[in-house]
Amino acid sequence: MDLKLKIWRQKDRTSKGKFITYPVSNISSDASFLEMLDVLNEDLISKDEDPVAFDHDCREGICGCCSLYINGKPHGPDEKITVCQLHMRKFKDGETIVIEPWRAKPFPVIRDLIVDRTAFDEIIIEGGYISVNTGNAADANVIPISKENADLSFDAAACIGCGACVAACKNASAMLFVSAKVSQFALLPQGRVEARQRVDSMISKMDELGFGSCTNTGACEAECPKGITLTNIARLNREFIVAKVC
Repeated sequence: MDLKLKIWRQKDRTSKGKFITYPVSNISSDASFLEMLDVLNEDLISKDEDPVAFDHDCREGICGCCSLYINGKPHGPDEKITVCQLHMRKFKDGETIVIEPWRAKPFPVIRDLIVDRTAFDEIIIEGGYISVNTGNAADANVIPISKENADLSFDAAACIGCGACVAACKNASAMLFVSAKVSQFALLPQGRVEARQRVDSMISKMDELGFGSCTNTGACEAECPKGITLTNIARLNREFIVAKVC
């Protein structure tokens, strides 16, 4: 495959960025998107040009680092995948592919396609945990948990914090991310002890960091690589009301 890559280049968060077009040739349709970027960078390095900076770690759809906006969609033209799981067979020979970083005020660009997602870490620090005594793990049947709640909690915990929900939202809302992190504890008895403090602190930090409000358009759910659903946002709202009223 021969392609044209229209890539956002930006030296650092204070510099003005711009799109630069690069041609790439002989790309296998079975290559992953990140492997294709590796080929581009090898070519740039051989020409003594600066390689394109992009984030990655596991390349197995687990870490959420490979967060790119591709042809107007977070993680590109496929469903429930991260960029490292996107293959070049999803594109046509001769196509021009537009590649950008996440566009959100709380996610400032560090360089090129890499954004600073420390904001998510700050939200987790505010309450995305439970306080328990250390020691041996309790027997599985000590605290009965219904299968339904266990499954829902597990589904919420599948969130990898990639930020696609923020990138997809017209208001750059982090409600889907926060709701997933609240839900995974709210559904379990171990998380009820700090439930009120957790939801209040995490939402306050989310607002403080400049994330927008939720308008229930559903773009976040549609673009989430792990299929986190809007029902978690409904649960988050209920938890918040309880924390404020009761």
